[in-house]
Amino acid sequence: MLNTITVSQLNTYVKSLVENDPRLTFVNVSGEISNFKNHFSSGHWYFTLKDQNASIRCVMFRSSASRVRFQVEDGLAVVIKGRVSIYEKDGQYQFYAEEMHPIGEGDLALQFKQVKEKLEKEGLFDVTSKRPLPRFPKKIAVITSDTGAAVRDILNITNTRYPACEIVMCSVLVQGDMAASDMIKTLDRVYALNDIDVIIIGRGGGSAEDLHCFNDEALARKIYESPFPVISAVGHETDFSISDFVADIRASTPSHAAELAVPDMRELKNHIDSITNLLKSKITYKYDFYYNKLNSLDSKVSPTNVSRVVQNKQIDVDRIFDKMENRIKFILQKNANSASGLASRIDALSPLKVMARGFSAVSKDNKYITNTDKLNVGDNITVEFYDGNIDCTITDKKCK
Repeated sequence: MLNTITVSQLNTYVKSLVENDPRLTFVNVSGEISNFKNHFSSGHWYFTLKDQNASIRCVMFRSSASRVRFQVEDGLAVVIKGRVSIYEKDGQYQFYAEEMHPIGEGDLALQFKQVKEKLEKEGLFDVTSKRPLPRFPKKIAVITSDTGAAVRDILNITNTRYPACEIVMCSVLVQGDMAASDMIKTLDRVYALNDIDVIIIGRGGGSAEDLHCFNDEALARKIYESPFPVISAVGHETDFSISDFVADIRASTPSHAAELAVPDMRELKNHIDSITNLLKSKITYKYDFYYNKLNSLDSKVSPTNVSRVVQNKQIDVDRIFDKMENRIKFILQKNANSASGLASRIDALSPLKVMARGFSAVSKDNKYITNTDKLNVGDNITVEFYDGNIDCTITDKKCK
């Protein structure tokens, strides 16, 4: 009698042959995606990879699928890295995918293209929905890293151009897998405020991978929901992100964003001076016009009575001119003193000025600490000074 084995034994044996063949352990296979299914409950992907003459069933488990940065859909040409094996239960020969990359363009470029096309079709980039920036903002929320060059540029420029404006600094992650969700949470907190005039969100330059978080679809939708005008300032002038398209204004750099957000007080002063000179010129013109007109009448109509009337009118005109000139000087001086006093008070209350006088701020887990009840021995804290930060560990605790 011939030796007999079970179906399970046969499938197990064939599986061992396939899995022990090194040529089938790490294989790169190219083809077109079809019959794609995403099992949302498990996170596993099931699909067929095919070319003109053949096809193979594929599975990509959740741990590998979560690393794919673009949207997978039928008809997409890809290269898949993985292994060949047998599913013993039904004897199905299939490919277990571990990595997936699009053919023709990189992962980040494809994801950028897919998200851009999707949001553009939904109208999130429509220019008719863009809001103008206020001419004289009182409070600006800046959402960026507190350690990068971007925040220093924004603070320096706004303080130089328009020190009367208050800056609300919101420190966030600006690169990495957690950056987009961190910025979304921060935007929610800013949206809860009712006195913000403008939001600046962005970071300085970097690689495509560094700037990739600003292409996140959820972040783009959150920016679009903003109740306040938003300036997106991501990278350098040649860098474009999804955040740029969905924001009200796109700035080429963080420095440019600061220039767009606030007016230049020097330009305002020059403008006021120009208006003052124009007003004086018009008053002088009117004065000369009526003065000459009176002289003309005086020469035509006789004698001394008319001359006396003309003289009286000239006196009246002189008095009106003096009053108007004094009033203009008073208004200009009053506004100049008010603006100067306001700028001095705001500058004195600046967090950076306070720190420069010897104060510091303590934070734990990115939250500022206001009393010792929230700290324990062994906690790791960050102490912020005017010129940098120090990471510390609490070794002793003494309370009043």
